[in-house]
Amino acid sequence: MSFESNEKAEGYWRENLRLVLGLLAIWAAVSFGCGILLVDVLNEVHFMGFKLGFWFAQQGAMYVFVALIFVYVAKANALDKKYDVHED
Repeated sequence: MSFESNEKAEGYWRENLRLVLGLLAIWAAVSFGCGILLVDVLNEVHFMGFKLGFWFAQQGAMYVFVALIFVYVAKANALDKKYDVHED
C-alpha cells in the first residue's frame, strides 16, 4: 500500500481506526449490553421460542459480529478507493 503523501496516509489510518472502533463499540454494546446488562428486560420477549436475552447471549452477538464484518469490508473498500490505495 503506497500513499501519495504522509497526510493522506494519516487521514486514511485515522478514518480506518475510527471505523474499526465504531464497529467494535456496536459489537460490544450488542454482546455485553444485550447479553448481560439488559438480559432481564429482554428475557420478557420471546424470539423463535427462546427468551430474547438468552438468544442475544448465545447467538445474536455472533450474528451481529458476522454482519459487522461485511459492513467493514464494504466501508474499507470505499475508504481504499477514496485514498486511491484499492486493489485493481
